[in-house]
Amino acid sequence: MALRRVAIDTWRENVAYLHRDCAVYRAEGFQALSKIEVRANGLRILATVNVVDDSAIVGCHELGLSEDAFAQLGVEPGYKVAVAQAEPPESMGALFRKIAGERLGRADFRAIVRDIADHRYSKIELTAFVVACNRDELDREEVYFLSDAMVQTGQRLDWHAPQVVDKHCIGGIPGNRTSMLVVPIVAAHGMLCPKTSSRAITSPAGTADTMEVLAHVELPLEQLQAIVRDHHGCLAWGGTAQLSPADDVLISVERPLSIDSAGQMVASILSKKIAAGSTHLVLDIPIGPTAKVRSMPDAQRLRRLFEYVAQRMGLSLDVVITDGRQPIGNGIGPMLEARDVMRVLENDPRAPNDLRQKALRLAGRLIECDPDVRGGDGYGIARDILDSGRALARMRDIIAAQGAKEFDHNSPNLGALQFEICAPAAGVVAGIDNQQIARIARLAGAPKVQGAGVDLLCKLGDAVTPGQPMYRVHAGFPADLEFARQASHRASGYRIGSADEVPHVFVEF
Repeated sequence: MALRRVAIDTWRENVAYLHRDCAVYRAEGFQALSKIEVRANGLRILATVNVVDDSAIVGCHELGLSEDAFAQLGVEPGYKVAVAQAEPPESMGALFRKIAGERLGRADFRAIVRDIADHRYSKIELTAFVVACNRDELDREEVYFLSDAMVQTGQRLDWHAPQVVDKHCIGGIPGNRTSMLVVPIVAAHGMLCPKTSSRAITSPAGTADTMEVLAHVELPLEQLQAIVRDHHGCLAWGGTAQLSPADDVLISVERPLSIDSAGQMVASILSKKIAAGSTHLVLDIPIGPTAKVRSMPDAQRLRRLFEYVAQRMGLSLDVVITDGRQPIGNGIGPMLEARDVMRVLENDPRAPNDLRQKALRLAGRLIECDPDVRGGDGYGIARDILDSGRALARMRDIIAAQGAKEFDHNSPNLGALQFEICAPAAGVVAGIDNQQIARIARLAGAPKVQGAGVDLLCKLGDAVTPGQPMYRVHAGFPADLEFARQASHRASGYRIGSADEVPHVFVEF
């Protein structure tokens, strides 16, 4: 059949399109939602069949492929491809046992993850696996088996260095762009810190989205390795490196379902870090009323699970429990967060102090992985690197190496459409809902519109007067602005009360 590119983004699922009047469609095994095998140019992919009635999309003698599937074959439209029924995934028996609530072994998880990485599972089968693992929570041995299997199915980087450090946060806190400060600080100290980050899926910005305001983040692996060799660090999108590819497929199902179980979270994070070649990791677990983790007992249980799996996989892990009561920094959205990062690096008095202090403490913990640094000295070393301008110089080197983009953080090109949400009464900011503020920023257009998002003007404990602006929303399009306005009017995300009502959480710094 002649191959046709169908410009539909099916988000991590290979989809093939057949016309209803196509002779192949009428054959056994080619009905809607069945799996087929497509071979071309010495490559083979598996895809789920969708049926169309419009020959303008796919003709009777054509096979259409979604964007992701088409890119994997690497051929031109019109190329003749061979099509056959796909054999059922070998791991289907293990999947059925997990659905039934059974405990799986190492070989079972390796088989399932291998089939997931090879796109042998449909979205329905992926959903069944994710829900089964969430309903009957994986025990810690199963989490280790899943993590190990996810590392084995992808590429694994080797930096040929005895110590490769990284920092990661479990997420859920808007702003919190500490990685873009930690990397240049520890790289300026001389430590190897190749930061490969994800793009936002349900948040207003990921590290890669924010770094993309300043420089290119989609880098060939060879260029990425050269940058790390020359500058001891990078801030790049991890998709091109094919690290733990099964994780990316699983996330495409987990996030729409809002499933983020402890076991799947641990496997996702640790598999990515180990595949990226990390030997030492500082992990940030924020706790707060609207964070992913709401209490200290929950945080400690999650910490112990991370530590068990990391120890089994030979990764040195330092877990830090931090304040997750509110967003970190002032800006929420790629351009606003890039502005905050550059202000911290330049020691600008307008820089958000909470972002500066958290980044310094996390960088200090990483620096203390250096055998030549005494415990407790890391924060002071990190502060000296930042205050002296060495972190800024290293960041500029990394930006230039990755391909700098025009961006004036003193006058960022924010979304021209805007409105402010003001305090309804006098009092103190007693609560900020992380999830609602993030939702408003996304409705405003972030991260797709780099200049969209929320600029916080008040934080927890700040006194406000009636009518005083609490935050400003920026959007690039009228529809986005209206969606964000409606959401913020239904629930602003801010609670005004007394100073006694400000929630307190015990954190490690």
